[in-house]
Amino acid sequence: MYISKHDSLSLFEFFASLQEEGEMLTPRQTELAYAVISQIELSVQSLHERLISEIPGVKTFGGRTLYVGSERHFPRGCISCLKGTGLGAIRKSNRCNAACPFCYDYGVLDQIPPIGEGMWEIGGTKYREEDLELLLKIQKRPSGVAYVYLEPFTEIEKYYSFIKKVHSFGIYQHLYTNGINAHKDELKALGEAGLDEIRFNLGASMCADRVIENIRAAKDYIPMVGIETPMTEDFHARFIEKKDYILSTGLDFINLAELHLNPNNLENYIGENMYMYRHGYVSPIASRVLTLRTMKLAAEENWACTVHDCSNRTKFARDINLKAKEGAWFGASAYGCEFEEIPFAAFLPVLSDDSFSFLREEPLPEGWRLGDIVV
Repeated sequence: MYISKHDSLSLFEFFASLQEEGEMLTPRQTELAYAVISQIELSVQSLHERLISEIPGVKTFGGRTLYVGSERHFPRGCISCLKGTGLGAIRKSNRCNAACPFCYDYGVLDQIPPIGEGMWEIGGTKYREEDLELLLKIQKRPSGVAYVYLEPFTEIEKYYSFIKKVHSFGIYQHLYTNGINAHKDELKALGEAGLDEIRFNLGASMCADRVIENIRAAKDYIPMVGIETPMTEDFHARFIEKKDYILSTGLDFINLAELHLNPNNLENYIGENMYMYRHGYVSPIASRVLTLRTMKLAAEENWACTVHDCSNRTKFARDINLKAKEGAWFGASAYGCEFEEIPFAAFLPVLSDDSFSFLREEPLPEGWRLGDIVV
């Protein structure tokens, strides 16, 4: 059904009211909801295609993602994620020194359970450092691992020996940080331990000078250094303002992630135009639009670094790849929605926006009109 925008707004207003009252949608109502979601997604997809066509020299990484710049600077951590055995998350720290509105744990940072003294979480299982040899003798060696969740520099001294141990097995390692608490001697110690790649979430500090200087310092000790930040309107404005300063650090890559929302951070972006990708991630439409415009600027100005479109489509491809590497059945994927139900109220702004149009609209067929099945 190519449902009209007018009918879509009426339906979602009604569905939002049902949701507030705790009522479940019927199968027919759900089919109409999916038709609306599809209409929004098709319009956003068309917008993306137009913006991508305007980027000079845009490249595709095996059809799984887009980037501009030299393939030599494309982060190996992303290669592991998209073509290897996945992200390979290793968790240690349950604390953070920031409270970013885009954080998936916004508002519940003080409720994150600890991993445990002396323990590391790998694949949902707890290990001590001395267990690594046993693990790698029994299981297949991953193409790479990533240190995530939450901020490693709240206890970075615990990471050095573990990274050194993983390095001894020849496994590629990258680490995520907001960089706020990082110091030159700590970055040096990480490099000496064998860390291959570090990614700074520059949006956490809104491009603070001290973090930009930590990016510069990291380049002296760690082979691959870059930025990975969810693209928001405020971050984009600050990034453009400090663009030349940031690029002067000599960083290798900039991963601009399409912001996706969950029940923790959704309220911080209510009022923005949203869409849902493949019945999974819910994102502000502006997020990837700003990424693609930044990639166009990077290509036109010939930035020395690679700029990567870490979009919802990229994560869709990532999770298909992960299941394939796990030997799952055809079509299996780890990709899914962060919400138990469609957050109908979040889509009212885009359906009310006169500047946002559907590509094609048709009257609802008899038996599917508002008065027929939903009241």
